[in-house]
Amino acid sequence: MTDYEFGDVVLITFPFTNQTTDKRRPAVVVSSTAYHRNRPDLILMAITSRLRPSPSFGETTVDQWETAGLIKPSFIKPIFATVEKSIVIRKMGRLSDQDQQNLRKSIPTILG
Repeated sequence: MTDYEFGDVVLITFPFTNQTTDKRRPAVVVSSTAYHRNRPDLILMAITSRLRPSPSFGETTVDQWETAGLIKPSFIKPIFATVEKSIVIRKMGRLSDQDQQNLRKSIPTILG
């Protein structure tokens, strides 16, 4: 089994928020190492390559998208999902330190 850390980018079948379907897409791990030691799952945020002129509320730009293993410029969406580690298709890469810092700043804005 692979160990995961905050900032790892994985490929996953991510559920739509209305739960009617899902889509294979990259996602970023936002749960902590302590969480992973005690739980069989991961908390993820969806990543999209559907870019707008500027990010909308809660979106975080992945500036170093190639480092993260992404094939296009991308945003992290303010959409969370909890999934079992066993359904991760593969690890793609890892957010740069700067992209991780930007994500850490955006999470309290989203969650309150």
